[in-house]
Formats: sequence, structure tokens, C-alpha cells
Amino acid sequence: MNKSLFLKIFAGFVIVIIAMAAVTLLLSYRTIRTHHLETQRESLRFLAMGLKPVFSAALASRDAARLDSLAKDLGLQTNSRITIIDPEGTVVADSWRSPAEMENHKTRPEIMRALRGEVGTSLRYSSTLEEALLYVAIPVEDRDEVGGVLRVSLSLKSIDDALGGLRDDIIVIGSVIALLSLIGALLFTRNFSRPIDRLIAASRRVASGDFDARVLLRGGGELKELAGSFNYMTDQVKRLFGELSEKSEELNGVVGTIRDGLLVLDKDGRIVLSNPGFMSIAGEEAVDGKFYWEVIQVPDLADLVRIVTAQRANSVREVHFNGRDYLCSGDFLSSREGVVLLIHDITEMKNVEKVKKDFIVNLSHELRTPLTAIKGFLETLQDEVTVDGQHYLGILRRHTDRLVNIVEDLLVLSELEDSGTELQVGEVDLRRLMEDVIHVFEHRVREKGLELTLKARDGRLIIHGDQFKLEQVFINLIDNAVKYTERGGVTVGITESDQSVVIVVEDSGVGIPEGHLSRIFERFYVVDKSRAKTVGGTGLGLAIVKHIVLLHGGTVEVDSQPGRGTRFIVGLPI
Repeated sequence: MNKSLFLKIFAGFVIVIIAMAAVTLLLSYRTIRTHHLETQRESLRFLAMGLKPVFSAALASRDAARLDSLAKDLGLQTNSRITIIDPEGTVVADSWRSPAEMENHKTRPEIMRALRGEVGTSLRYSSTLEEALLYVAIPVEDRDEVGGVLRVSLSLKSIDDALGGLRDDIIVIGSVIALLSLIGALLFTRNFSRPIDRLIAASRRVASGDFDARVLLRGGGELKELAGSFNYMTDQVKRLFGELSEKSEELNGVVGTIRDGLLVLDKDGRIVLSNPGFMSIAGEEAVDGKFYWEVIQVPDLADLVRIVTAQRANSVREVHFNGRDYLCSGDFLSSREGVVLLIHDITEMKNVEKVKKDFIVNLSHELRTPLTAIKGFLETLQDEVTVDGQHYLGILRRHTDRLVNIVEDLLVLSELEDSGTELQVGEVDLRRLMEDVIHVFEHRVREKGLELTLKARDGRLIIHGDQFKLEQVFINLIDNAVKYTERGGVTVGITESDQSVVIVVEDSGVGIPEGHLSRIFERFYVVDKSRAKTVGGTGLGLAIVKHIVLLHGGTVEVDSQPGRGTRFIVGLPI
């Protein structure tokens, strides 16, 4: 690279110097030759003007022999060619040739101008002498008329011979100047490329990891500033590389201590980073560089990676692998268009959850029989106790009914949470279903002085779902609305689009504080426990609603303000 830079710069100088030298020599010689020809032209004109009186008298006498003899004598003395031409263009006398052998000169450009009374000049090839000549012709007057032409000419060969030595001197001087310029260019190129060579060598050291490389240059100028910037950049790179190394070590330490499995994939699904937690899950030690499906062949994990890559967003999914359950969270890495996966072992949580669920189901089944017996005996005792005992009997019956409702709701919720739960899907006329549900609450609504209104378009509104479970959803929602509304009423609205139907159950009751909205769908969660005991709530109704809606592929949301009522919005796919 260094030699290439030196040769490129020096070759550029060589080309420029040679070109300038050649152009300078050519232009100099042409300029000098042109100037010399102009000088010779003026000399010939002065010579012709000096010879004009000599030939004027001889031309007037029309003595051709005398004119020819005079031309040859004066031509020999002046070392030039002298020609006399009459007004008709006939050569009367010539110092170099016999006039009889020469053709008519009336069409010669210098003769034509001289016959018009002007000084004519021309530089052209002579067919008579077969060489190039410089001609100057002047008119010779006879009684205010042009009586003939005096032409003086000089051979260009003599001019070129005179300029030959000058040309050789110019070539020598030009060559010396070019040689000195080349030597200067060589020295300049070496001085210019040497600091660059040092910068290149230092940059290679830095690239190989030697951040102590420095470039120190003498003098000043841009190269020294460049060297200073390079040294500063190297210091910054060294500092940043040190910080990056520390952070990398810290990150590797943190990643290594994470008990969950960590996996980073590139855009092709190849593993670029993993931690010991993942190696323990996969049962392999060397996984970097492999495709993730070569290590864990689980369709659910492949679906998760595909969803995260396509949507470029976070996604979570449970995965079963090697007899254990894992919660996999995937995030899209926009910097490398890859995916980062965090795999958390939830097997123990699943086992605990299963134990709790089995316990609740078993307890509910065990409690159902004695509660049914207690309720039957209470109904039997109703006719046998005294009037004073009726009060206590009513309290027992109310609490027994609440326990029975809790047990029934627990059994329903356990059934819904079972992963094997299947819906009895069929066509459901949603308007007809809602009318039947509202009919159940007509008596309670009249007792409380409320209004229960259905707002939906006329005609059948068909969706596909489990009619019995959908009835449970809206019975629970309307039941809550009636329970917690003391004035005003409850409105059920149904709107539809091409793909979904939205059911809104809205009341004008006490409302729900904002801090409770995120938890009201949890089991046994009650906003106002004292009021729940009064109205007989179990805290399981909304949890049942949420599970049924999710089983139908729908959504359920709540919007409420204390003192202004509550709106439950259920979206179901048609």
C-alpha cells in the first residue's frame, strides 16, 4: 500500500512535468520561429523598399536584359531571391532562375496585393524551386501607376537552419528543468508519503489490538494535525475498548448467573449467544453456531420465533420439553434482526397450580354433599322453629346459599381452566339469548325500581359459540350490574361488524375505583368486601366471564368511574 501511494503520487508528478515540458518546448519554439519569421518579413520589406529605386528606372525602360542582370547581381549581394514581374504577371527578371522558364505569377497572392498598390506577403511552397519560401512583394510605380512588382524572397531552409541551434538549446534547457523538477517531485513525494506510511503502520497496529501505537511527526501542517487526531482517536478507542471489555465481562457474568435459559438468535435462526442455564435445559454444552431447532425440536418454540420475527414484537408462550414445562418470552432485536429468548422453568409452579386446582375441585365436591344436606335440614326446620328462631334460621340459610354458590362457581371455574375443556359450538342467536337473559332479571329490576334495556337491531344475530356458557357470561355481568345499581338502570347494547360483535353491559351504579380495575377478573377478588357480603357475591363471577370469553377467542374490557357507573365491553368473533 505504501509503495502504491508513493508510485501514484510520483507518477502523477512525472506525467505533469513531462507534459508541461513538452508543451513548453513546443510553444517556445513555435513562438520564437513565428517571431523570427515576422522579423525576416520586415527585413525583406525594408530590403525591397531599398531596392525599389534601383529597379524603378530599369523597369520603366523595359530593358529585360538589364533587369535580369541587375536582379542576379543584387540577389547575390543580399543573399536573397529578387524577382521582377510586369503588370500582366510575366516574370521579367529573377536572380535564381531564367525568367523564360517561369510561369505567369499574376495569381500569386503576394503579387495580386502588390498590383493593387499594397505590400503583399506570403509563406508558401515554390513549385519553381521546389522548396518553401517567404515572399514580400511591393508595387513599383510608373507615373502614378503600378508599372510592375518587385518581389524579394528568402528560403525557409536558411531560416530553419538558423533556428536549429536555438531549438537544440531550448531542448537542453527544458530537459535540465524537467530533470530538476523530477528530482524535486521525488523528494517531495518521499517527504509526503513517509508520514502517511507511518500513519498506515500505526493504524495496522491499532487494528491488531495494539492501542499504544502513536505517530509523532516533525514540523506542522495538516499531516501533523492528522497525526494528532489519530493519537487522540487511539486514546479514545483504548478507553472505550477498556470500558467495553469491562461491560462485556460484567454482562457475561450476569448472563452466566441467570438461572433461566437465555438464547440469542440471528435472522437465520442460528444461535449466537447462550448461557449455562440454556445449556442445562438443552442438555448440550456446545450450542453456539447451531440452529435452535437442532438443539430443541419443539413446534411451539418454532411458532414463537416465527411470530416474534414476523410481528417484530414481544410474544410469550408455554413450551413442554423433556418432561418439563417452560415459559418462553421472545423479543425482536432490531439491531441484528434476530430474536432473544428467555426460557423460565415453570414446572414446579405448574405442579403447585395443579395441586391447588385438584384441592379446590376435590374440596368443592366434598363440600357439595354436606352443604346440600344442611340446606335441606334448614328448609325442614323452617316450619318447626319459633318466630324468634326464624331470624337466625334466615341467617343460616343465607350463608349456606352463599357457600353453595361459591362451591358451584369453583367447580365451573375449575372446569373452564382445564386445558382439555371443549366448547359445544353451534349457531347462537345472540339477540334471542340476550332477551332470555334479561327476562330472568325482570322481577329483581322491578323490585329495585330500575330499567333494564336492550339496544340491538331487529332480526336474528347469529354467531358461533357455546350457548350455555355465553348465557353464563351475560347472566354474571347483568347480575353484577343489577346488584351494584340503586338508581337509574342497566343497558345492554349489541353492535356488529363483518368479523366481530361487541356487547356492552352498562349500568349507572356505584362504579369501580381505578386502582381495582386491573384485578377485578382475578378469582375471589372483591372491590367492596362488606357490600359483597350484603349482596351475596362470591368473587368468582368475573373470573368465569373472562375464561369463557377467552375460550371463544374474544376479549373483555372494563371502563368505570366511581359514582358514574361501569361498562363491560365483550368482543366475540362472528
